Amino acid sequence: MTEQPEMVDWVLALQTAKRFSRPGPDISPDEVHDVVAELRRGATDSEGHVRGYTRLEAGSATAPIVVVDRPGWVQANADGFRTLMRPVVDKVIAKRGEPSAMASAVGSRLTGIEVGALLGYLSGRVLGQFDPFFEGESEAEAAAGRLLLVAPNIVQTERELDVVPRDFRLWVCLHEETHRAQFTAVPWMREHLLSEVKALIDATDLDPSALGEQLRQAVDRVLRATKGDGDLSLLDLVQTPAQREIVDRVTATMSLLEGHADVVMDEVGPEVIPTVSTIRERFNARRKGGGTLDQMLRKLLGFDAKMRQYRDGAIFVRGVLDKVGMDGFNKVWTSPNTLPSKAEIGDPEAWVRRVHG
Repeated sequence: MTEQPEMVDWVLALQTAKRFSRPGPDISPDEVHDVVAELRRGATDSEGHVRGYTRLEAGSATAPIVVVDRPGWVQANADGFRTLMRPVVDKVIAKRGEPSAMASAVGSRLTGIEVGALLGYLSGRVLGQFDPFFEGESEAEAAAGRLLLVAPNIVQTERELDVVPRDFRLWVCLHEETHRAQFTAVPWMREHLLSEVKALIDATDLDPSALGEQLRQAVDRVLRATKGDGDLSLLDLVQTPAQREIVDRVTATMSLLEGHADVVMDEVGPEVIPTVSTIRERFNARRKGGGTLDQMLRKLLGFDAKMRQYRDGAIFVRGVLDKVGMDGFNKVWTSPNTLPSKAEIGDPEAWVRRVHG
């Protein structure tokens, strides 16, 4: 049996990411040891704080805590991308047959460079990540996911913000622990998001003429982006109407998850993080920063949309909490039908009326 063809040259992607990654902060070996230990301790301590505030019954220490450097984060996400792309490869082969060796090699190398450049750019910006799609070595590990903390980025950010390191590290851990609680206390969430990914793939038209038209539209929209189209990201460039419906649902769900985590880290914060208000103020100011090129990349990569997810999601969560309290809010985790729509993210009272009658 031959191996399944790859749409991405993953070896080249990792090599490219390494070239695009920026050097990390200057950290001594002793400081590295201390940072890793404190992040692990912060992630463990966050569990009780998050459970107490959210009232989500998440299993204790179900997901491994992995403190990584930038290459480690790149490798973890390359593995994740590879897993999520398997259905795409299956669909391409089912519709068009296996590509020739030359076409496969050329196409996979080009895509490898693109994916690697993206991972390299992101590797210097991500502070932490809960990976619900981590396959692990067993079914139990796959269901648990894993919690990643990118040590050099956390250190670099706390230095740039000039905040108390211990407070900032715990603050980041609270956010990621909230995501762990969301996926372990709500066992259907992982499969729900996977089903949305499959629906997005099923809605993708792999006909060459259709893809060509989408690419022509993409060129036009990129040109408009350079003139200040603030609502454009690369995610917008290849969406059919059917795909947009799916992306809208996923966007609403991600806004909920990110906004919920932001609210938890700030509300838990004052009890265990004395400087939380200073951290939030300086961190929000940092999110708006960057030069012209950096802002363009952020826009095209969807970072602006990501920032709106944090902001709009937090407004939704606070709006619902004001109306029905934590127990009322937690009905959002009942089933996919109780998740907010994109419209309801902007109108918390509409969600309350629909779910609470």
